[in-house]
Amino acid sequence: MTADETLFLWPDGSPHNKTAQRPRLEIYHPTGAFRGQAIIILPGGGYEMLAPHEGEPFARLFARHGLLAAVCVYRVAPHRYPAPMADAARAVRLVRAQAARWGLRQGALTLMGFSAGGHLASTIATQPDVHRDPLDDLAALYSARPDRLALAYPVISMVREYHLGSAVALLGPRPPEALRRQLSNELHVSPANPPTFIFHTADDDVVPASHSLRFAQACRAQGVPVSLHIYPSGPHGVGLAEEWPDLRSWVDRLLEWLLEDVPPMP
Repeated sequence: MTADETLFLWPDGSPHNKTAQRPRLEIYHPTGAFRGQAIIILPGGGYEMLAPHEGEPFARLFARHGLLAAVCVYRVAPHRYPAPMADAARAVRLVRAQAARWGLRQGALTLMGFSAGGHLASTIATQPDVHRDPLDDLAALYSARPDRLALAYPVISMVREYHLGSAVALLGPRPPEALRRQLSNELHVSPANPPTFIFHTADDDVVPASHSLRFAQACRAQGVPVSLHIYPSGPHGVGLAEEWPDLRSWVDRLLEWLLEDVPPMP
């Protein structure tokens, strides 16, 4: 199945398009009663690929619940920092630029990331201008910081218990310590951070749950509302968790958080 609309992130001829993926948003329009909300989805994949099960299935789920959903196809290896950050920031700005056309409510944009996509989402949420791309003509007009942030088994830190594969794919084999700290997002939470939802499993043996715990603790310390859901057991990368009955309810908790007190548009 294909998306309802494709919105390329960068204009024709941009050097950022020199990749087989060509950075873009795959848009899925609401099929349920429209709530005026949008959600941008950043699939995981260790900054080496984009996991299909963390993209379209979630976009269609959100569309059924009345959200405009967009899967962001962002640059991954061999592209390194700051390419993914430029794409994700541009995606947020581009959706905001289209808000009137799509009938979006003000302050109703969620950025969601899985695993390495969670690192990318939390980077944009904590440091929306960590890389202000000179080719982004929307940077002076729209903030890249989302209104809400949703993270599923996210990579957060690049200095503590970090995921080696994601770190190497994003930063190379020997990145400077200062850059690793810059991209350790538990260190950059501020009161400006958006309300955050986090899901992880306690025995995740790929990305430790300590990533989520530290980010949640940093949010609490800064007065940022956080809804943290740590399930006792389950593998990394479960997506909708259709094969894991004990985990399926995490999606229900996410939908409750997204839709709380947001009635359909009149």
